[in-house]
Amino acid sequence: MSKLRNKIVSLLFVLILLVSSACSATSKETANEKNKKGSNEPITLTLFSADPHSQWDNMESPVSKKVTEKTGIKLKAEFDVNGGQQKIALMVASGEYPDLILPKGNADKLVEAGALIDLTDLIEKYAPNLKKIYGKYLSRLKWSKDDPSIYILPTAPIDQTYWSPGNGFMLQHAVVKELGYPKIRTVKDFENAIKTYKEKHPTIDGQPTIGLSLLADDWRIMISTTNPAFWATGAPDDGEYYIDPKTYKATLHYRRPEEKEYFRWLNHMNDIGLLDPESFVQKYDQYLAKISSGRVLGLIDADWEVADAQRALREAGKYDRMYGMYPVTLTEEYKHHNFQDTGYLGGWGIGISVDCKDPVRAIKFIDYLASEEGQILQNWGIEGVHYKVVDGKRVIPKEEMEKRNNDANYSKKTGIGVLKGFAPSYGDGVKDSTGQTYTIASPEQVKASYTDVEKDVLKHYGVEMWKDLYPQKEEFPVKPWGAAWNIPVPANSELSVINQRLLDIVKKQIPEAILAKPSDFDKVWDQFMEDLEKAGVEKAEKEYTKLVKERVKLWQDN
Repeated sequence: MSKLRNKIVSLLFVLILLVSSACSATSKETANEKNKKGSNEPITLTLFSADPHSQWDNMESPVSKKVTEKTGIKLKAEFDVNGGQQKIALMVASGEYPDLILPKGNADKLVEAGALIDLTDLIEKYAPNLKKIYGKYLSRLKWSKDDPSIYILPTAPIDQTYWSPGNGFMLQHAVVKELGYPKIRTVKDFENAIKTYKEKHPTIDGQPTIGLSLLADDWRIMISTTNPAFWATGAPDDGEYYIDPKTYKATLHYRRPEEKEYFRWLNHMNDIGLLDPESFVQKYDQYLAKISSGRVLGLIDADWEVADAQRALREAGKYDRMYGMYPVTLTEEYKHHNFQDTGYLGGWGIGISVDCKDPVRAIKFIDYLASEEGQILQNWGIEGVHYKVVDGKRVIPKEEMEKRNNDANYSKKTGIGVLKGFAPSYGDGVKDSTGQTYTIASPEQVKASYTDVEKDVLKHYGVEMWKDLYPQKEEFPVKPWGAAWNIPVPANSELSVINQRLLDIVKKQIPEAILAKPSDFDKVWDQFMEDLEKAGVEKAEKEYTKLVKERVKLWQDN
C-alpha cells in the first residue's frame, strides 16, 4: 500500500510538472503572440538619451498626451548631460539596458556588447512609415560593410533644406549697430568689433563686459572650442578628422598648419584680454547664464547650443543683446562650409535594446512618430489649439506664433517638438500629401520670426536672412562620406583606444596653448604635436582612412 501510494504521488508530481510546463509554454506563446500583434494596451517604455533635453515634458503636455492616446506608449526617460559615455559603459558592464537608447556616438559599444536588436525584420513587418520616410536612404542604415544589420534608426531630418546657419561666429546686434555695421568676414574683423565696443562699454548693466566666451565643459569643448577650427579654415566639420575630398585620407584636424594659426589667434585674443578667463573652467549652465545676462559680446558656437540663452534674452526684451551669425574665417581666402551638403546621415539615432519589454510596440511607436499624422502633430501641434485650418491650409494664429518665438518653455508647455529627436523626421521644405510642408519652417516663417532689431541689422548688411551672408550649398560638392564623426568605430578596436588617448591630449593641451604666453605658443604647440605622435596619431589616421573609404564604398554600392 505504501509503495502504491508513493507511485501515485510520484505520478501526480510528474503530471503537475507537465501541466505547469504546458501552462508556462502556453503563457509564453500567448505573450509572444500578443507581442507580435503589438497590443495597444497602455505601456511605459524606458528611454535613455546621451543628450540633455531642456524641454522634456514627462509626456504630460497636450501633444505628448495625444501621442500616448494614439500609441498607448508613455516614456520614462533619462537624459545625460555628459554625452552618455560613462552611463553607457555602466550599462554594458551590468548587461542591463532600457527599452530605447539614443546613444549618440556610443552605439559601437552597444553593438559590440550585443545590446541592440537588429531592426531589419521589425521595420519590414511593422513599420511602413519608417520605410516610406527613409525611402532611398534605407540602405544607409546598414551598420557596416561586414554587418548589414540595422541597429540604429537615424533621427536627422530627411531631405532637409536649411534656411538658417547652424554654425558661425556670433556677435551681439548692439555691437554692429554702434559700429555702423562693419564688415564681419575674418577673425580680425570679429576681433576689432569686440575690442572697439568693449573699450567704449567696459560694463553692461553694472557687470564687467566679456569680449568672447568659449565653452570647454566635457564634450562641448568640441562644439565651441575645437570644431570651429574647421569652419575658420575652409573645411566642413568632420569631428576629429579632416577628410581629403579627393583621396579620402583622414588627418587629425589639429595637425593641419592652418588650424595652428586659428588657435594662435585665440591665444592672441586671450593675451589682449578679450577672451573670457573662465572659458575653460565654466560649466554649461554657467555659460548660458552668462550669455543670458547680456554682457557677452561674442560667441563661437552652434546655434542649438546657445538657443536657450537666445530665447532668454528675447523673453527679457534684450533684443540688442541677441546675436547675429556671421561666416567668419581666418582670412578671406577660406570659405565657410556651413551649408555644404552631407547627403543623408545614418549612424546617430535611436535603437531598441535586447531588454526591451515589447519590441513590436517600440517600433510601432517610432513608426507613428514618423507617420504623416505624427509629423504634423509634432511640428504644428493640435488642430484648433495650436493651429487652425483655413481654406484647407494649416495656419498658426499670430498670438500663437508670438508664443512660439518668445516663450522659452513653449515646447515643454505644448509638447510641440519634444519627441522629434526620438524618430526620423521630414526636413524643412518637404511637403505632405496635401502639398503643405511638414514643418512650419519656410523662408517666410524664418524672416517673420526675426525681431525688428534683427531685421534692421540684416537690412543694413543688404540681405534678408542670415543664410544670405554665407557661401551657398551649390558652391560645394556633396560629401560622399557624409560626416566622418558619424562613422562607427569598432568599440574594442585599437583605433578606439588611440582615439581616446588623442582626445584626452586635445582636451588638456588646446586650452594650454590658448592660455600660454604668445612667446611660448609655438613651443607649447610643438609639444602638443609631439604628444599626439607618441599617442599613435599616424596609426589612427591610417585606420580612420580605411573606415572612410569603406563608408564611401558601402553607400556607393547601395
